[in-house]
Amino acid sequence: MKRSAYLAVFAAATLTLLAMTTGCSKLRARDQLIKGVQAYKNARYEEAIDHFQNAERLDPTLEMAPLYLATAYASQVVPDANTPENNKTAQLAIQAYKQVLVKDPHDLNALKGIAAVYLNVGDTSNAKAWQLQVLKTDPKDPTAYYTIGVIDWRLAYRNAIQTRNSLGMQDNGDMIKDKAACQALQEKNQDLVSEGIQNLQQAINLRPAYDDAMSYLGLLYRRKADLDCADDAQRKADLATFQEWLDKMMATRKANEAKRNQQAPGGIVMDNNK
Repeated sequence: MKRSAYLAVFAAATLTLLAMTTGCSKLRARDQLIKGVQAYKNARYEEAIDHFQNAERLDPTLEMAPLYLATAYASQVVPDANTPENNKTAQLAIQAYKQVLVKDPHDLNALKGIAAVYLNVGDTSNAKAWQLQVLKTDPKDPTAYYTIGVIDWRLAYRNAIQTRNSLGMQDNGDMIKDKAACQALQEKNQDLVSEGIQNLQQAINLRPAYDDAMSYLGLLYRRKADLDCADDAQRKADLATFQEWLDKMMATRKANEAKRNQQAPGGIVMDNNK
């Protein structure tokens, strides 16, 4: 056989072998992905992470593997646990989500995942910033508006309770009569309360039966009442609005539960035609 013919045969054989190897790797990657999903569903997160990492290694083009890996890391983050191990896991989750965003900067699952991880570790500033990224991609996402509102309420509540405790006051809606303390609280909470109310109202506009958003909207009006130090009529009006939203939340939640019960399967039905 001539050398040129031999080289052609060798090249063809090499390509065939490469194609077979690549195809085999893709099949193994999908098998690892499936095993990872099964482990994740059974809350075996470390095992799931190993499978998803193997899937990525075997087939870098497998689109779902990076997102599943990030989700498995995120599932291990313990809310409000400020430990080196927990913070490391959170960073691994964030890094994995960001790898998804390298391929698709508008991947909503990754954007929401990063925001959720930051919120779980108490980094409210970054949590809010990433929810705003969600809204840039999907301006009609009610959950993002809701989450921003909840973050604002959480910060405003902390500030209000610190002020009331320093004055020996309970959180019972009484007016804060100390002018200096009230002014300091206004400086801390005014923007938070206004932003939170605006975002929660938008969440309800987009999802009219959003009972959780109604609850926090009412609670923010409770925090708004803290700031009405020189206006007793406005304070009472804000407290009334607080109660109105809580009443509406209870009625809406009851209606939502009734609707879910109506949609629930009715159990096993006997087929008398057989």
